[in-house]
Order: sequence, then C-alpha cells, then structure tokens
Amino acid sequence: MAGRLTGKVAFITGAARGQGRAHAVRLASEGADIVAIDIAGPLPHVPYDSPTPADLEETVRLVEAQDRRIVAERCDVRDLASLRSVVDGAVAELGRLDVIVGNAGICVPATWDQTTPEVFQDTMDINVVGVWNTVMAGVQHLVDGGGGSIILTSSYAGKKVQPFMVHYTASKHAVTGMTRAFAAELGKYKIRVNSIHPGAVNTPMGSGSMQSELEAAGRTNPPLNQMGTPFLPQWAAEPEEIAATVAFLASDESAFITSEHISIDGGSQYF
Repeated sequence: MAGRLTGKVAFITGAARGQGRAHAVRLASEGADIVAIDIAGPLPHVPYDSPTPADLEETVRLVEAQDRRIVAERCDVRDLASLRSVVDGAVAELGRLDVIVGNAGICVPATWDQTTPEVFQDTMDINVVGVWNTVMAGVQHLVDGGGGSIILTSSYAGKKVQPFMVHYTASKHAVTGMTRAFAAELGKYKIRVNSIHPGAVNTPMGSGSMQSELEAAGRTNPPLNQMGTPFLPQWAAEPEEIAATVAFLASDESAFITSEHISIDGGSQYF
C-alpha cells in the first residue's frame, strides 16, 4: 500500500539522532526519499553529548531499511552556501524536493545573569539563522515543483517561556514568527509553512550534564520549576510522537493548514 508521502522528497536538518532521525525514519516509512544533514560533530556550549558521524550513519541505515533512498551529508546550518550545495546536489540525484523540516537546534541552560554573549549569539545563529538558512536553501525547489510543506521546529518555549533560558526562548519565539512570515509570502506558491512546539522529549539532548545544569539553574528560582508541567501522566514525549505530527504536516492530509503552531507537549504550555 502506498504511503502518504510516496514519490516525495524531504530535506531534514539535525537528522543524525533524536527528533531529526525520528522524522527521517517516519517520513521514509510513509514513502519519502530523504535528504539528511547534521553537523555530526562538536556543538558550541551544550552540556549534552554532541552528535557524531556514526549517529548520522545510523540514520542512513534506518532509512535504507525502509527501502527508501537517502542523501546524507555533514553540514552546519550556519553555512548557507554549503546547505544550498547539498540540497541542489540531492535534488539533482533524487529528482525533486517537496518537504523541508528545519529541526536542527541547540539548548543551553543558563540563568539570565550567567548567559554569556557567546552563548546568546551561538543560540541565535543556530536556532534562528540556521532555520532561515534551511528554508532558503530549499524553498526555490518547492516553488519550482509547484508547492510543498515546510515544518519548522520551535518549542514549548516558542509559545510560553523556558525558564533559565532567555536566549533559547528568544530563539524559539523567533521561529514562531518566521513561520507566520514565510507562510504569508509563500502561500501563493502552494507552499504551507507550520511550526511544531514540543515540550520535553526523550532524546540525547538530555545526556551529559544537561539534567544537573537544569537542576542548578532551577535552584536559583524554585517557583519557576513548576512551569511546563504536562496535564498527562507522561512527562516527556518520545521522538516518534513528534515525528507523527511532522508526517501529518508533510502530507496532503494537512493541505489547508498553514501558519499554524502545533503543540506536542501534553498541555504544558497551559500550566
């Protein structure tokens, strides 16, 4: 039976592991061929383990296990020229581009007075400029192909606030605004642009000293630790649960949905 994305090609950033890998595998299972990029190397300032080339190779294996083609390259979303080169080459090989998933990002816990200019700048460069670069690297192919779907990963922090992360909250609110702005201008090309807003997700972003640094920041203002509590008994989503929403937004089932901001957080934004 044909999947919802049979015959389509999806470009996904941050695809080496976590949510990005889940998106790649899910879209492949729905019939899409995949263009996957990841820095697959050291990330600036983060307390969790950085992705590796082996992680990206595992994504390739998992997509190929779905009997789909994949073009995978190490690439930094801060480098627009390299992104364009990868996407153009992949389109030449795979024939088209229909879906863009701007997923790559970093998250660095730091109270307002411990946030350095370098942390703020790198967060904005990756989480905001990197998302803009991702769209710009691929969107002309969607225009030329007669339409498509763009899905940008914002966050619970892009609707409410992530305590102890002024820089991250600012970056994810920027992605929310970017979604609306791109949706307005690209609509005439039959291109839909939506953002997803996960809360806590079980990924390698929770590895290393991430939990201890969150706890240390939380001790500076304990009442804020209650923010973002889900209504459901499950505290964190699995990456595959986020990928299910991405697959819906990539498919024709969401053909009249654009400029929308879909939370996948168990209700956390309302607590």
